[in-house]
Amino acid sequence: MPMPSIKQLEAFWWAATCTNFATAAERVHLSVSSLSKRISELEAALGHQLFDRSGHRAVLTEEGQRLLPSALGVLNAMAALSQTLDANVALMGRCRFGVGDLSALTWLPHFVAAARRAHPQLELAPCVDVGGVLERRLADGELDFAVIAGRSSRSELLSQPVGSAHFSWATAPGLSGSDKLDAAELLQRSPLVTLPQGAGTTRLLDEWLQENQASVHERIHCNSWGAVAGMLRLGVGVGFLPTHWVTALNLRLVHSPTPLVPLHYTFQWRRGDARSLIATLHPLVQECVDFRHHPFSP
Repeated sequence: MPMPSIKQLEAFWWAATCTNFATAAERVHLSVSSLSKRISELEAALGHQLFDRSGHRAVLTEEGQRLLPSALGVLNAMAALSQTLDANVALMGRCRFGVGDLSALTWLPHFVAAARRAHPQLELAPCVDVGGVLERRLADGELDFAVIAGRSSRSELLSQPVGSAHFSWATAPGLSGSDKLDAAELLQRSPLVTLPQGAGTTRLLDEWLQENQASVHERIHCNSWGAVAGMLRLGVGVGFLPTHWVTALNLRLVHSPTPLVPLHYTFQWRRGDARSLIATLHPLVQECVDFRHHPFSP
């Protein structure tokens, strides 16, 4: 019986863990027909059908389910061997990764510049979206990694802390009462300008309101940090921003009875993905994540 090849096992693992063959083919830089051919060759070598293709989409057979952990073990061993022999390997191909709006406005440009210097043949394709969407796309195999607020609740994803964002209450200097009232008092007379419910900041805002026994008179929701900052700058209301943005925008720092807790971010990737792409870019992301950057420099 011919021995399965690493490329066949790689095609099988991605096809088994992505939502469809098209996504899996993109991850291994193949056409769908070439991916299917490698899987068929693996099935012939093993003498077992690994996917049931009779339905709308291919699903793992019982034999495929049994093979999956062994295939992953082989791929992880080969990845570890490759990294041991060449720790400074230059990355090639395409890397699709996800970040939130705040990351895109702060450290993302620095990461892209650093990654291009270190790996000039690597094509970078960042995707900016909310954390829930990025987690789903990562779990489905559409992204290589994502940097998201908080740890993932999905069992198929792994998370490692990479940094924290710190926030302060702010408003325009001309807003009535901003020089005398604290944040809790201002929220009783001016709109709260903030991100929508479900954003990474929702939990820290709710905790702050509860701890300070504060309530909100009116809310203006917007899913863009840049727009929130612009509205605060024009005196639309009161809100919180990354602390270093307050001075950069010439806003007034509003006193708060208790500070807002930091928002912790994690580097997330698919469980079992031991490619050198992940092992190499993870520390580079960690090095570049810095929410003190801002997009308002001249």
